[in-house]
Amino acid sequence: MNRFTIQLDEIKAAYATEPNPSLEVRLERISRIEKMIEANEEKICKALAADFGVRHPIESRLAEFQMVYQACKYTRKHLKEWMKPVQMETPSFMGSSQAWIESQSLGVIGIMSPWNYPVQLALIPAIAAFAAGNRVWLKPSERSSRTSGFLASLIQEYFHPSEFCVSTGGVDVAEQFAALPFAHLFFTGSEAVGKKVMRAAAENLTPVTLELGGKTPAMIDDSAKLKEAAAAIIYGKLLNSGQTCIAPDYVLINQANRDEFIQELQTAAQAQFSNPEELTGPIDDEQLQYWQHLLADAIDRGAKAVALLNNPSAGARRFEPVALVDVPPEARVLHEEIFGPILPILTANNTAEAIDYINNKANPLALYWFGKDKKNMQRVLEETRSGGVTINDTLLHATVESLPFGGVGASGMGSYHGKSGFDTFSHQKPILEVRGLLGTNLLKGTKPARPPYGKSAERLLKRLR
Repeated sequence: MNRFTIQLDEIKAAYATEPNPSLEVRLERISRIEKMIEANEEKICKALAADFGVRHPIESRLAEFQMVYQACKYTRKHLKEWMKPVQMETPSFMGSSQAWIESQSLGVIGIMSPWNYPVQLALIPAIAAFAAGNRVWLKPSERSSRTSGFLASLIQEYFHPSEFCVSTGGVDVAEQFAALPFAHLFFTGSEAVGKKVMRAAAENLTPVTLELGGKTPAMIDDSAKLKEAAAAIIYGKLLNSGQTCIAPDYVLINQANRDEFIQELQTAAQAQFSNPEELTGPIDDEQLQYWQHLLADAIDRGAKAVALLNNPSAGARRFEPVALVDVPPEARVLHEEIFGPILPILTANNTAEAIDYINNKANPLALYWFGKDKKNMQRVLEETRSGGVTINDTLLHATVESLPFGGVGASGMGSYHGKSGFDTFSHQKPILEVRGLLGTNLLKGTKPARPPYGKSAERLLKRLR
């Protein structure tokens, strides 16, 4: 037995003493998360800025803290209702029998969180796990080491390790963590690492939720207002410098509208992100080099780069955001998740052509459609598969707590946020209480079906039709 196995056994033992915590206990744990963030917003912002080099505190408050507060608020409002047993219909031949479903906690939930939003993507799954009555063990990313370390120290201050445990460390820790026999393992990250996590979890038949990513398209219909679409896409693309799993990865637009759209992109980028202090930096040199390699590969193959920003202080940025046009099909930027401020602009002559392009790739985590033509919009919604959709804007479907958030196919499995998160970390236990007709032993349960078979069994078969 290694130290991780011993630690898990200790948390499991604590869970066993309280496998069905009350509504009050669950809400109190969730409120501690809220208080922990409220009391340390400024310090967490500094840790985030230290990790990314540049990250404006308002961006951190919007994209990290507000998401956590929203999850706490929504859960607090609805948890009592979620916990109630749900009465189910029973067939008439079962007499007065009663059926219902109870949501039961699972045990110890393992959470592996990423570096791009290291606060909210660690804590929102934890809120859902606590709401469902579980204990939590978190493994945050080592690439956001300052934030992960500070978050770990805060959690240790606000929680007993048998309630909410944290283990920091590199790949070796992550591999051991994924191999532990959790009641459920929740992973947010890349498709490549997601496959490794799933393989490790399979050894223990541990159920997994995988929140991955992929090539999220932004489709611009001929009926769209280009200025509005450009402004929304620039925000979605350059928030956190594109290091967002649902950032627009590429644009599909009619060739006739392409050049005007690019001009609108440049105008929107200059209006929103010209201040170098408001464009988040790459998380580390590895990410910066990845962007540089993607860009160089595309240009070497014949793509043209169009600068999105133009101002004297540009030298303060480690990487200049660009759009790419005339990108050849074999360029890496069209096959790998970009996760940075590079935006390929591709052309599609009509809705059918755009849909075909999307459907010839793996299912994306998100899809964005811009326009007014309801017929085309409905066609896109019906004929494409994606984790979620925002129409005439970007990112926002992920901020609505009542909507499930998750992928489909290569972009992930399972979902969370709101009731969906509560359900993910619960066992929906079906229960049947057998009663006879009008409370008597008449026609009770299996009684009419028991051998020796005769007329009563024949009558039962007729009733069952």
